[in-house]
Amino acid sequence: MRSQRILVALMAAALVVAGCGREGGATETEGGPAAAVSGDFGDLSGICGPGDARGATAQGVTDTQIQVGVFSDMGFTKNPEFDAAAQVFTSWCNEAGGINGRTLTYEIRDSRLTEVRQRMLDACREDFFLVGGGSALDGLGVKDRLSCLLPEFPGQVAQIANIGSDLQLAVGASAAENVNPYTGFQQWLIDEAHPGSGEAIGIINGDSPVTKAMGPKMVESLRAHGARIVYDELYPASGVADWTPYAQAIKSRNVRGLIFFGDFRSLAKLEDVLTGMDYRLDWIDANANAYNPEFVELAADSLAAQNNYADLSGIAPLDAADRVPAVRQVLDLYQRYAPDAAITFPALKAFSAWVLFAKSATACGDRLTRACVFDNARQETAWTGGGLLAPVDLSTPLSDQPRCFNVQKATPDGWRAVDFGATDGVYRCGVTPYRYATPVGAPMTLADVGKSLADLE
Repeated sequence: MRSQRILVALMAAALVVAGCGREGGATETEGGPAAAVSGDFGDLSGICGPGDARGATAQGVTDTQIQVGVFSDMGFTKNPEFDAAAQVFTSWCNEAGGINGRTLTYEIRDSRLTEVRQRMLDACREDFFLVGGGSALDGLGVKDRLSCLLPEFPGQVAQIANIGSDLQLAVGASAAENVNPYTGFQQWLIDEAHPGSGEAIGIINGDSPVTKAMGPKMVESLRAHGARIVYDELYPASGVADWTPYAQAIKSRNVRGLIFFGDFRSLAKLEDVLTGMDYRLDWIDANANAYNPEFVELAADSLAAQNNYADLSGIAPLDAADRVPAVRQVLDLYQRYAPDAAITFPALKAFSAWVLFAKSATACGDRLTRACVFDNARQETAWTGGGLLAPVDLSTPLSDQPRCFNVQKATPDGWRAVDFGATDGVYRCGVTPYRYATPVGAPMTLADVGKSLADLE
């Protein structure tokens, strides 16, 4: 029982999630799905649509169908966010005509937290591509993915072996990067939103291989900015029955700003105790995986007392629907195809990955190959996913690029934007992320498995 609780905590700490094949709801004709809706998304035209593409040009591709894989820990987490994003996107894309007339289908690769390698081997045998998924222990599958030359546009990445690995194009931030992607956000919290809070920063981290390494890196980055760390604690992977000792320690050290790496459900419980003892911090970095309606519900009794912030790292927030057409379209598509599904931060990143895949695949026409799709995507030097995110240059490593951030605050009425000094629409851009002096490891490359990009077909 203890080992199972530890596995649950590992999953929850990474907050990446979620079997059977899925096919979007399309009306099919002899030549593929019939176009019934527009294939435009955001400011992108015709990323899905009818056509007469033919040929079994690659594994997972037939005259009428394209099968991709979607990784998830859904069997363990019971969190269907990646499945829902895939369902919504493929249903819409197929109703618009598919990918040049081919129906887009997906297979959930449910890694159940510890079965990453087994599911990767399945994907290597069957899938054309991996799109819009993620697993907490994703580093376990990188070697096999590269060995079978399977590219991926993930919804979320978690471990250093996978972040920025070859044959992968990912957007969004990860605390496991070799730079601190939250540099701009944290500096805004300390210098602008709550001046003086940098004198007493606290960090709470899940005691697991996934999250344990994050704390020391944050400490290094914050100290380099002049902040003072007065509280740095791990909580047990097996779970916390009573958060009172942690709350008392936070209060006794007069912590003013708290960074929390772990399950947002645990954070809600900690905040209940802090609020119950009438201790209010200046701010809490709840992290972006708390950007969901469940956290707002769980933390309802504390939201008026505690300032919970999340940095969406350049992903457009849902409350920007009146200004960002792509967000409005996502909301409408979810309402149409999965009205009961929650739109979470990982789901938004997954949807952007699906948009990238569809645009890149459609541009290949009849000659649909892995190399064509991957090469098309790598040529996007200002990728916005149709308007879902701040521009990202997919031709260069993400760690070498300036970053954008955008801040949301949890309120009793849901997550809402705050005034964080936006410079580019709903984002604040041009931040140079802090690069860690302490080595954090390196992602896996094709060379590590004896291959090169020239082998991709």
